[in-house]
Amino acid sequence: MMTLSMKRIYFIPFLFLLFACQQQASSPSNDRLVLTPVDIQDVRLLDGPYQHAMIKDGQWLQALEPDRLLHRYRLYAGLEPKGEIYGGWESRGISGHSLGHYISACAMMYAATGEAVYKERVDYITSELQECQEAMATGYIGAIPGQDSVWLQVAAGDIRSQGFDLNGLWVPWYTQHKLLAGLVDAYAFAGNDAALSVARKFSDWIDTTFDGLTEEQFQEMLTCEFGGMNDILAKLYQITGDEKYLKLARRFYHQSVLDPLANQTDQLSGQHANTQIPKIVGAAKLYELKGDTKDSTIAAYFLRTVLNDHSYANGGNSEHEHFGAPRQLEHRLSESTSETCNTYNMIKLTQHVNTWEFDGQWGDYIEKALINHILASQNPETGMVCYFVPLDAGGEKTYSDPFDSFWCCVGSGWENHAKYGGLIYYEAPDQSVVIDQYIASALTLDHIRLTQKSDYPESALVRIEIKDVDEAFQSLYLRIPAWSRGHQVTLNGKPISGLLTNGYLKLDEKWAAGDEIALSLAMDLHAEELLGSDKKIAMFYGPTLLAGALPQGMEPHNYPVFLADNEGYDWIDWDAAKMSGKTQVGYPQDVVMMPFYQLYEQPYVVYLDRYNEEDWANHKEKVEAERRAQEILDTRTMDVLRIGEMQPERDHELVGENTESGEAFNRKWRHATDGWFAFQMTVDPQASNELMVTYWGGDAGNREFQVLADGQIIATQKLERNRPDEFYDEVYELPRNVTQGKQKVSIRFESLPGKTAGGVYGVRMLRAQ
Repeated sequence: MMTLSMKRIYFIPFLFLLFACQQQASSPSNDRLVLTPVDIQDVRLLDGPYQHAMIKDGQWLQALEPDRLLHRYRLYAGLEPKGEIYGGWESRGISGHSLGHYISACAMMYAATGEAVYKERVDYITSELQECQEAMATGYIGAIPGQDSVWLQVAAGDIRSQGFDLNGLWVPWYTQHKLLAGLVDAYAFAGNDAALSVARKFSDWIDTTFDGLTEEQFQEMLTCEFGGMNDILAKLYQITGDEKYLKLARRFYHQSVLDPLANQTDQLSGQHANTQIPKIVGAAKLYELKGDTKDSTIAAYFLRTVLNDHSYANGGNSEHEHFGAPRQLEHRLSESTSETCNTYNMIKLTQHVNTWEFDGQWGDYIEKALINHILASQNPETGMVCYFVPLDAGGEKTYSDPFDSFWCCVGSGWENHAKYGGLIYYEAPDQSVVIDQYIASALTLDHIRLTQKSDYPESALVRIEIKDVDEAFQSLYLRIPAWSRGHQVTLNGKPISGLLTNGYLKLDEKWAAGDEIALSLAMDLHAEELLGSDKKIAMFYGPTLLAGALPQGMEPHNYPVFLADNEGYDWIDWDAAKMSGKTQVGYPQDVVMMPFYQLYEQPYVVYLDRYNEEDWANHKEKVEAERRAQEILDTRTMDVLRIGEMQPERDHELVGENTESGEAFNRKWRHATDGWFAFQMTVDPQASNELMVTYWGGDAGNREFQVLADGQIIATQKLERNRPDEFYDEVYELPRNVTQGKQKVSIRFESLPGKTAGGVYGVRMLRAQ
């Protein structure tokens, strides 16, 4: 049996014992255990939805060709590529990021299954990267178009960024973090020492190349998304003991984001969500290594803030990749809610914090996120994954293509379904074991072997059988979820009790091989309100988020509302055995509720609009009018640019001079002072097209500019408190000669001399009515 992996590095909270006297809200207190997650290779998944998800993931990983993912690594090292480059993001400026995720996923899959095919992939890719590194002769390796010239510019202090780019490159540090993380995972999970050597040489190049940057210059560089560079460099320090990696990890401390969190101030509104989460994971890692409570405060405050003030019922967060105002999600439901990468990183962060605090709320969150976002993001037939998991009414999950997407959430998706085994069990210094997640699995440690079997989350009963146990082993902890209205535990059929503290039930018995523990949790229907709305509720059965299946093609104005009082849920005819039930109070029709993670290739409603009869009588006309207006607008819309947001602006090829973006009134904006900005918009060459631009009616003060379409002036606009205290739309007609025969046109906002163009808060291209 094994107690440690051959390369365990990710969770060794040994320094907590040294710092236990430093009592802060986010530091381990005397009545809480200090935990270490059990390694993936000490766990084997058994039959159930998680094993099914892992199998589908493995089939996809094996279908991918490493040489195609290595294409640009070899090309830019001056070597002949051995495979054609994949499409999607891999053929764009972020190419190379997928290979890092792929190495991590294969290494984890090898640890989780022991199947040699995954180690063979890891070893082959590592040898190829070694060859690339030797050919480049600097320690650097990369697959990013234009990388050489840009790194030289940045190292010389010539640093330019609009958040999504660094001197024109699409988030290069983000891409390189994925590669470094993959190499370290190859070492940690697949025992490849050469991967560690490649990672060290690459990190030495970073240390040497950017050593001359001033702190101000380095911070300017960090305005561009950089993934978890602080996290991976901290891990390299943990492995090697080389202080230069710790120093470099500390340099990747983004002051403008992390300092407010250290002061326990929520300034997340308007920030690109997943840009920030890996930075916080890095702070958690640094706390575990060095014990600086500033780092633990950053991590724990951010975690609590996001979960309490910025999250949806499925455990996800963000809309169109951005945080909004705290506890105001009512108008933040769309086809682009809950980016899957965010939850991938939030689970990482939560597991870190749980090792210090040992509080059931963190296991509760991981459970919610795994069932209702991670499982829900995978197509159970094909294994394909979602970028966003929509939570708007009429939403439908959009899945990746196996060989032509390569989004960020494809890479994190490969990892998500490979590493379930590392989230289930924890060990404490006294060798007690914590069962944190109820996932069918077998655990093998030196002092205990056990199996966990159940149909959870569809069943409330979990059976744990002790296969072998050291006679000195005493304490077994079971997480009792906060949603459970009660629990019963038996040992070999006889009721036993234990001490319930911080959400965990501690069982102290004289255990023997063959003992069977049965845990029964009281599942029932319960609701969770959408933050900022007492009208929209999400329904759960136990830990499982439910959704109402909608017929294909249902018009938005027919989406049902539910005329029910706030007390009780007898208006759902629920069948627990079938995990489904039909509503009885839907208007104009009812829906069948079922587990959200089981719903795919079908539209649905997650947040139910609940009214009592009197409220609906007062709101019916307004709600239906708003729905019909939005339906008409959506039908006319050909393209939308969410101005000021990183990915949409990049997708629309935004460029400009003397332009900047920001946030006001919970919306992003962009303007240009004595300058301009321009972007591409889709048009209909066969129809009349109209440009709809959203402005803030209170803007004034020297804001006068021209709006141009493919160089032709279509309007001269002046903002001078046109509609005080509200947003409003201006619609500009595009001349037919501008759009005829074209699929796209360039829209340009150009200030008059000495004046400001904008702010612009939103842009749509419409077919004229």
